[in-house]
Amino acid sequence: MHRNRADAPSAASAADLWRAFGARLRHWRRRAGLTQAQLGAEIGYDHTAVSKLEHGIRRVTPRIADRIDELLATGGELRTACDRAEDAEQRAAQPPPPAAAIPSGLFRPPLPGGPPPPAPLPPLPPGRPPGRLPDYGLLCPLHGAAGCAVPDAADIAELHAAFCAADPAAPPPLDADTAHALTGLLAAHLRSGEDRPHPGLAAAVERTLHAVLGRLPGTPADRRRPLALLAAEYAHAAGALRMQHGRNATAMACFDRALGWSELADDPATQVAALSDMSTLARLDGDAAAALGYAREIGRAAPGRHWAGAMSQVGQARAHGLAGDVRETVRHIARARLHLDHIGERDESDAPWLSIASMHLRVESGAAAALRDVAAAVGDPRLAQRALDAARTALRLLGPAQLPATRLLFTVRVADCHLCAHDPQAAVSLLGPALEGATPGLPALVGHELRGLRGRLVAQRHRRPELADTADRLAELAG
Repeated sequence: MHRNRADAPSAASAADLWRAFGARLRHWRRRAGLTQAQLGAEIGYDHTAVSKLEHGIRRVTPRIADRIDELLATGGELRTACDRAEDAEQRAAQPPPPAAAIPSGLFRPPLPGGPPPPAPLPPLPPGRPPGRLPDYGLLCPLHGAAGCAVPDAADIAELHAAFCAADPAAPPPLDADTAHALTGLLAAHLRSGEDRPHPGLAAAVERTLHAVLGRLPGTPADRRRPLALLAAEYAHAAGALRMQHGRNATAMACFDRALGWSELADDPATQVAALSDMSTLARLDGDAAAALGYAREIGRAAPGRHWAGAMSQVGQARAHGLAGDVRETVRHIARARLHLDHIGERDESDAPWLSIASMHLRVESGAAAALRDVAAAVGDPRLAQRALDAARTALRLLGPAQLPATRLLFTVRVADCHLCAHDPQAAVSLLGPALEGATPGLPALVGHELRGLRGRLVAQRHRRPELADTADRLAELAG
């Protein structure tokens, strides 16, 4: 990481460097067998001046440092020490440069919707906001993983309205209550859209995102990071909500902005989440090469973090599975599982949504999908059986009451693995109860799984006519 001006040595550190110069001078003088008076006579100083040099009280010019180096045969060591101390003094004396401008690309279109016209703010999402942060994988931009209280719903509405109405040209500082309110509000939005996202939810998130972005240019550089963190989280949430509706182009634009803001805020967790979703979008478009490229970038965004390494390897396995490369799919799954063995407290402090159990869930669900895809591509029921084992593990890890939409997605994946293992009856038996009461308008990822499963059912129903009714039901739900 490059150091900025604020990290440059101060006047105090320059004094330390002059003391270090004096200590080396004393060492070399004694090694040469000279007294302070004898050395002073050679360079035109009296013995008290030499004493002050050796104690770091008095400075020396580069010309005198060269002369002493020559007299004491130091090989230029004292001139080097003198240059370091002088450089430190000069840097400490310079005023800090003006704050670097935020890259203009982070504000350019496409950001969905554009700045909203003046209008009443949308109502708060149904349900209560969280009582504390972190929640739903979101950290407070001021207090991080240490945690903090979230205002109640009425105060959130008031703080949110004041934030959106403030003049962006002269924004007040982001106070703690407002930071807690905006983060808690986002958690409430995401939770309410967990099962049945609706278009108004994405619009509400994007409205707040525009208010955050409007404040950033006028905020002093030393106060930008909390706003940049909020921008990254809101942009990522906007992308996730649009992806749930199958609006992949605008979702990709949102993830791209989330990536930029998270880089500005030095937030590797959101960088990894955005890159992972970008890899997913490329995979949904059937672009294995792009999906592989985004997955590889995950590891570069958070080097040395095993949680990021596991997600990178799973993403690469899924891209290779889509391409039908058995060897690379299996190899990257093994690497992802190896990363799991090394995840510890440091990893859990990096990403608010992370725990050992959640990473195990992500790896096994990704492994199941990758093995299912490659099994379907090469027609190998043994790979499908391995996919089935991983899919069942992921479903067990999810728990019976967690994330109904995700549970449906995993159940459909288990059924698909049965189908790829040449057991259509098991697939149909599992799908019946799982799809009971389901209606069109499911999240896009569930729809994608249903379409893949339906395609394989259609391919087999000429041999198994009883599969036709299930295939028709899937077509109705998948859209």
